[in-house]
Amino acid sequence: MKKEENGPYKIASLTEAHQAFGLPKPLHPLISLLNGAHTPVEPFRHHVLSFYKISYKPKVGGRLKYGQSYYDFDEGGLLFASPGQVIGNNNNNDASVCSAYTLLIHPDFFLGYPLAKSIKQYGFFSYSINETLHLAEEEKNTIIEIFKMIETELKSRIDDFSQDVVISQIELLLNYANRFYKRQFITRKAVNNDLLQKLEDILNDYINNEATLNRGLPTVAYLAEHLNLSPSYLSDMLRNLIGQNAQHYIHDKLIEKAKEKLSTTNLSVSEVAYALGFEHSQSFSRLFKTKTNLSPLEFRRSFN
Repeated sequence: MKKEENGPYKIASLTEAHQAFGLPKPLHPLISLLNGAHTPVEPFRHHVLSFYKISYKPKVGGRLKYGQSYYDFDEGGLLFASPGQVIGNNNNNDASVCSAYTLLIHPDFFLGYPLAKSIKQYGFFSYSINETLHLAEEEKNTIIEIFKMIETELKSRIDDFSQDVVISQIELLLNYANRFYKRQFITRKAVNNDLLQKLEDILNDYINNEATLNRGLPTVAYLAEHLNLSPSYLSDMLRNLIGQNAQHYIHDKLIEKAKEKLSTTNLSVSEVAYALGFEHSQSFSRLFKTKTNLSPLEFRRSFN
């Protein structure tokens, strides 16, 4: 385990992770399941891993409060991290890598399996701590049973089917997590609708004040930062609320503004593109044609 000056600890292997917590070497160099809470041998707070991490914690922070009501279950939660993601910060006193169950998986464990690519499609690996998956009682029991199955398989005799079985169990865990996150978006619907209104206000203010002239096109990262969300969570939230991700939402808003300028002003297509933050008018024209099936000039002529 190495630490760059003023930077996070870098834990490069599962063996280093076990050493950091005073644990015996992992039974397998590419996958390990830790059962129970552990404290680092030497205190450290924020760190970055070179492998995937899936943790179940009986008590989690980040429960979302809306007004005086809570919209999350409280039977513990699942936290996810992907390789290269910084976990925690210097002000975070919770330095434990795991609580109850933590699954650590090196990306090489997936080589030769479709999961090597498909795991990148699970956006919750990029969510922040306040976007934790909060579990209901039945959901918690399901997740714990899957962890126990993985634990039993990892401790069993290795044979030609061992990796296939564990890969299937990991896929099962991820699919249930995906399912439960969909449920969480539903139970947080009132909160998310409020966030959607705030998002629209932020984006409209950005575009209407022509901040784009100096900052360029609005980005998903910009909007997520102003909503205190991760970009992945913002996109998944929008996909569940309105059926499109954050980038498509931004594009639609830009096209709405472009239609207004093309139909009510004498600005050239290049001037409209520049006013919206596009560096090249060709990029604007391509997006406009994709969204409307008309070129900007064809759209303008339809009003004359």
